[in-house]
Amino acid sequence: MLKAVLGFIVGILVVAGAGYVMMPHMMFNEMQSPFGFEETIARIQHNIADSPVLKEKGWAISGLRNPAKAVQNDGGNVLPVMMIEVCSTKYSGPILKEDTVRFLSILMPCKISVYKKQDGKTYIGTMNAGLMGKMFGPLVGDIMGKVAADQKLFLIMDPTKPAPPMIMPSAAPAGGGAGGGAGGGC
Repeated sequence: MLKAVLGFIVGILVVAGAGYVMMPHMMFNEMQSPFGFEETIARIQHNIADSPVLKEKGWAISGLRNPAKAVQNDGGNVLPVMMIEVCSTKYSGPILKEDTVRFLSILMPCKISVYKKQDGKTYIGTMNAGLMGKMFGPLVGDIMGKVAADQKLFLIMDPTKPAPPMIMPSAAPAGGGAGGGAGGGC
């Protein structure tokens, strides 16, 4: 009996430890870009802005932020990082209308991080929307599953297409907000 209880406890500890180590790699995705920093940003932006499929699903670029700039302005030296913010009101609307999951507005708009590492290569980081959605019930799970499928279209890196120009954000509207870009916010 003692062996069974000890085995059960050890099993729980092993599973908990494995979950603790693996969870960060499950919640977020990282891929190396075959292109440089600016070209990667531009290709993602144009994948979203120029895709009839994504337009039909309501996707629009809502902003482009440089989180490294604040660190640099404070005297720090960090490698380039840019956040492409995108949103689809077709997906955000049902979540924002539902009181029980409205707190998930913190995840809106969807962000795609493009950054350089010490190895000199450019990387793309995204949230694992499909897995994240499953933690919040059927409504969010269904929507985030669709977001995850659409994220794959955001990240197509077709080397046969010429490099497009970056889409620079327009000035923020008078009512506030830090977005800008080709579409509205969420």
